[in-house]
Amino acid sequence: MELNFKPRKSQQKVLEYQGGTLGVSAVPGSGKTHILSALAAQIITSGKLEYDQEVLVVTLVNSAVDNFSSRISKFIKINGLVSNIGYRVRTLHALAYDIVKENPSLVGLENGFIIVDEKDAEQIRREIIQKWIQEHPYEIDELLIDGLDASKKRDVLERQLPILIDKFSIAFTRTAKDLRKTPDEIRKLFEPEISTVLQMGYDIFLGYQRALSVRGALDFDDLIAFGLTALENSPELLSRLRHKFPFILEDEAQDSSFLQERILGLLSSGNWVRVGDPNQAIFETFTTAKPEYLLNFIKKADNSVDLPESGRCQPSIIFMANALTQWANNAHPDFFCRDALTKPYILPTQLDDPQKNPEDNPHGVFLVDKPFRSEDELEAIAKSVEKWIELNKDSTVAVLSTTNKRGIDLINILKDRKIEYVEYLTSSTETRISANKMTSILEYLEDPTNKNRLNSVFSMFCTVFFPNLTPQNLNEIKNALKLVDHPENIFEQNFPDITKNNEEQREIFSTFQLYLTRWTSAIILPIDQLVITIGQDLTRDPIELALFHKIAKYLRQGRLIDSKWGLKESIVELAKISKNERKFLGMGRDDVNFDPANYPGKVVVTTMHKAKGLEWDKVYLMSLNNYDFPSLQEGDSYYSEKFFIKGSINLEAEGVYQLKGLINKSDNTNSPGATLQARRDVVRERLRLLYVAITRAKRELAMTWNTGKGHQTISVPFAELKKIWNDKTS
Repeated sequence: MELNFKPRKSQQKVLEYQGGTLGVSAVPGSGKTHILSALAAQIITSGKLEYDQEVLVVTLVNSAVDNFSSRISKFIKINGLVSNIGYRVRTLHALAYDIVKENPSLVGLENGFIIVDEKDAEQIRREIIQKWIQEHPYEIDELLIDGLDASKKRDVLERQLPILIDKFSIAFTRTAKDLRKTPDEIRKLFEPEISTVLQMGYDIFLGYQRALSVRGALDFDDLIAFGLTALENSPELLSRLRHKFPFILEDEAQDSSFLQERILGLLSSGNWVRVGDPNQAIFETFTTAKPEYLLNFIKKADNSVDLPESGRCQPSIIFMANALTQWANNAHPDFFCRDALTKPYILPTQLDDPQKNPEDNPHGVFLVDKPFRSEDELEAIAKSVEKWIELNKDSTVAVLSTTNKRGIDLINILKDRKIEYVEYLTSSTETRISANKMTSILEYLEDPTNKNRLNSVFSMFCTVFFPNLTPQNLNEIKNALKLVDHPENIFEQNFPDITKNNEEQREIFSTFQLYLTRWTSAIILPIDQLVITIGQDLTRDPIELALFHKIAKYLRQGRLIDSKWGLKESIVELAKISKNERKFLGMGRDDVNFDPANYPGKVVVTTMHKAKGLEWDKVYLMSLNNYDFPSLQEGDSYYSEKFFIKGSINLEAEGVYQLKGLINKSDNTNSPGATLQARRDVVRERLRLLYVAITRAKRELAMTWNTGKGHQTISVPFAELKKIWNDKTS
C-alpha cells in the first residue's frame, strides 16, 4: 500500500501484520491512532476482504470515531479506492447497539426499546435513593458515625449522603451487570442475615432495574451485557458477524472491560489487534475497566510490538515521565502499587524522523516544592501564566487541575487579572453560555413577578440583541428598567415615562416587550418546543441553533423518564450545565474535537483527566499534594472515604467487595481489606494520571503543590521526582 509518510521501525512492525492476534503497547505521542488507521487501510487495499466484509475498528469515545474514519479515508484515497467502503468505526456501545437491534427478542427486548443516558439514569437513581433514605432510618444510623450534631446530620442526610450513595449504587450496579447477575439472582444468594451495605445495594439495584423495565428501557451497561448475550444466544448471528468483520482493530484497549473483551473475543475469528497504553488507564477506579486485560492479552498474543518512540516532548520532559515509571516500579513505598506503571520507557525519535522532539531544555522544567497555601498557588500560577504569555504569544499553554472546582477557582483569578483563557472543563464555554441564556428566560417565565429575574433576563437580552451597547449605555438602560414598579407591568409600560424620550432606549424596551410577550405566550408549549421557539429568537448561528435543539431533546427525555418533570426541573438541569456541574456534549468544535492549537496566546484550563490525548507547549500541574496524589502513607487521606461513614470505610469499595463475595460464595462480611484495596487502586490510578499529565507538555513543564485546608503535605511521587531532578541537574 502507498503511504504518505515514512513509518518508524516500530510502526513498520505493526504494518507487517498479516493476521492472528497482535498486542501493541504505545507510549504517549507515538502515533498509535495514525498507524492503526494505516493498518486498517492496508488490510482494505490488500484484497483480503470479500465484497461484503469490513474491517471493524473499535475505539473508546465518539470523538475518536470521526478521527479514525477521516484518517482511514485519506489513506484509502491515496491508493485510488472509494474512501467510505471496507471499514466500520464504532464505540463499544454503538457496536453493542448494532448487535442488539438486529434481533432484540434474543435478549427479551421489544423492537421499540429505548436507551437512557447518564442524566436519565441519574434521575431514576436519585428518586430511588431519596426514598430509601426516608424508609430506612435505622439502617442509615448504622452507616453514620455517632455524635453528629443535628445541623451536621441534616446536611449529611440532605446533601452529602445522597451523592455518596449514588456513587455507591453505580459501582454496585455496574459490578452486578459486569458479573451478569440480575437482582433476582442476587436475592437468591442471600443468607438469613445480610449487611446493611449489601441490602442497600440490592434494594437500589432492584428499584433501578424495575424503573427501567417499566419504561421499556435499558442503560449503557445493559446494552453491553445484552450485546454479549445476543451473540451467545444466536450462533447464526455470531457466525454472520464473524464473517462480516474478519479483522478487528481495537484502540485505547487499556480501558477495556471484561465484557468488552468477551464481546470482541467472540466476534474475532482470530484476527484481533489491540492497541493501547496501560500507563494511560486513568478511568478505572470503581469502573469495570482494567489495564490488566490488555497486559494479559499482550503476553498471550501471537505477536507483540512496542511503540516507544515519541516526538511530542523535549528530552528533559521525557526524562521526568520515565523517572516516574522507574521510581514507581522500584521504590514506591507500597510494594503492591509498584505495578501501576509499566515499560516501555519513552524514547525520543531519530534525527531523520519527521516529528522531531523539541530541543532539550532542562531550564524548561520547574519543580516548585515550596508549600503554597491553596489560594496562593492559584495566584502564583496566574502570575506566571500572564508573564509567559506576554513572551510566547504564538505558543500554547494549559493549566491542569485534578478537579473541575479547582479549575474554576483559577478561572476566577484569571478573570480578575484580565488574562485571556479558554475553559475546557465539564462542558465547553460556548455550551454553558447558551445554556445560561435559556436558563435566565425560563427562570423568568416560571416566576414573572420576580423583579430579580426580570432584571436578569433583561441584561441577557441586551447583550444578545444589542451587543454594541457601551457599558455606560447598558448601565443607563438597566437603571431605567428599575423604574418599572412591578415586573408584570412590563407588558403595559408606557416607555416614554422611563426613557426620558431617549429613542435608543425606547427601541430597546419596545423590542424587549415584543420578545417577552412572545416567550410568555409560548409557555403553554411542551418544554422541548418552548426551548426551540426561544432558541430561534436568540440566534441565527447554525451551531448554537443545533445546540438549542439538542438541549430541547435532552429536556424532553427528562419528561419521558419522569412524569412529574416540569419547568422547574428543566431549569435545574440547565443551571447545572451552565454552572459546569453537568456533563453535556454541545455542538461547538470544542465539544466535539477540542484542539489546543486553536488557542495560541490563551491559557487553557482543564483537568488532567480531560487533557488525555492533548498537548501544549507549556503545561502547569497543580495540587500535587498527598490528598490528590496519596501513596498509602500515614497522614494521607482519600476522597472516596467520607468522615460521616462509620469505621472510615470506603462505601463504594465495600459494596463491590461484598457483592463479589456473595456471588463467589466467599466471606462477604465487612472487611478492612476492601477499603485498603480501594486505596491501592486510587494510588495506582493517580500515578498513571500524573504520568499522563506530565506527557501533555512539549517544551516546558511546571509542577506545584498546596497545603489544602492546611494539613496536606507534598505528595510522595512529586517529592521523589524533585530529588531525582536535583540529582540530574546538580
